[in-house]
Amino acid sequence: MASAADRSRMIRVDQAGEYGATRIYAGQLAVMGDRGPHSAEIRAMADQEAEHRAQFDALMARRGVRPTALQPFWNVAGFALGAGSALIGPEAAMACTAAIEEEIDRHYTAQLEELEAEGDDPELAGLIARFRDDEREHRDAALAAGAEKAPAYPLFSAAIRLGCRVAIRLSERI
Repeated sequence: MASAADRSRMIRVDQAGEYGATRIYAGQLAVMGDRGPHSAEIRAMADQEAEHRAQFDALMARRGVRPTALQPFWNVAGFALGAGSALIGPEAAMACTAAIEEEIDRHYTAQLEELEAEGDDPELAGLIARFRDDEREHRDAALAAGAEKAPAYPLFSAAIRLGCRVAIRLSERI
């Protein structure tokens, strides 16, 4: 059975990830503006991530889960990653999204497998399942928008995915 501490860790890391996503999109939009290539798609994804974050914020408050102590760092790092990827170009911004969403898909899938095996937290499992589907849509939209055309895509994607995995591990614990 998943312990309350395990579920708190899940909620903490997932809220941190959704917070980071809002900051990445804010950085991309700060560079690209509303008229840049893919701005409409980025704005729509940003709005969806903001809704995810709001739902995790509410869940944290209801369950008394503390946020990660790294949130101020994710604020700056997320914005910098978003702005930096957009400065490289629109395809790099999409490559950033595709890479992150690929890792989040894996992360949410692992959490769902754990929660579904236990069957003791349908509220959290339902949120994660719905948000995972949204993240998959973001990844697919980014790929359709030319993510793989970004300069040095395999290296760029691998670096971002590694950073995402590190951020997940840190946010679960700190």
